[in-house]
Amino acid sequence: MTVSMFKRFVEPGRLALITFGPCTGKMCTIVDIVDQKRVVVDGPESVTGVRRHMMPIKRLSLTDFCMKTVKRGCKEKTLKKALTEGGIMEKWQATSWAKKLKTQETRKNMTDFDRFKVKCAKQKRSKEVKKALKK
Repeated sequence: MTVSMFKRFVEPGRLALITFGPCTGKMCTIVDIVDQKRVVVDGPESVTGVRRHMMPIKRLSLTDFCMKTVKRGCKEKTLKKALTEGGIMEKWQATSWAKKLKTQETRKNMTDFDRFKVKCAKQKRSKEVKKALKK
């Protein structure tokens, strides 16, 4: 019995995160494989905001989620139906990877006053912890 080292393969129906380009940070689904280095991805646009286009594999981070019902070169309507029926986007939002990306995004969009409020809250919490440990 042989055990494969790799678990995430480039295959139609695989959910991926775009790591470079104008759609950075958005989710997409691999729809078709062009050659060794390029794939066709689709959001669909109504769900994730990514149009169907060709993209190098180097610009994608593959996730653990794969829809087996999606066949190679499927239509956008079929893809959208598979995403909603499988609850794939909800499952993705529940992962620690997605939560980490969301916190990074909120921190990036913080104003100076928001950062000040966070600092004050941390100081207050630290005082409470020290007070509790002192007893």
